[in-house]
Amino acid sequence: MHIALFQPDIPQNAGTLARLCACLGVPLAIIEPAGFPTTDRAFLRAGMDYLDLAAITRHASFSAFEDWRRAAGRRLVLFTTTADRSFLDFSFAGSDVLLFGRESAGAPEHVHAAADARLTIPMVNGVRSLNVAVAAAMALTEALRQTGGFPPPGAGR
Repeated sequence: MHIALFQPDIPQNAGTLARLCACLGVPLAIIEPAGFPTTDRAFLRAGMDYLDLAAITRHASFSAFEDWRRAAGRRLVLFTTTADRSFLDFSFAGSDVLLFGRESAGAPEHVHAAADARLTIPMVNGVRSLNVAVAAAMALTEALRQTGGFPPPGAGR
């Protein structure tokens, strides 16, 4: 299982997800260009001392990310507010890449077209979207639950 962020805008969200990925042993991919450098204070503060434990790979472009993903034989699962299928009705695989779009604009059409599946997190009417770090945590939790990918209890102590 991998988490991928498409051109993230907000360093605090990326830092929070780097920390989540470090704690759960899940690699994080950042697809450039990001709206901040990885030396950004907000990114470093949100990731705390977990950034050294996180397996973070930066891809220079979506095309470079796609080359890596296809070579690895990984399915691309895009989370988007425009999908009709709930993530709760999807069968995840341990090799999936869970992709989340920009906080400001989501993912463009060419990213939607490249996805093997497009999923949404059901929400009440009248709201726009969840925070990307919250949405990724929810999605990753379900994916790891389905695939048995959580670290064993007590592993982090």
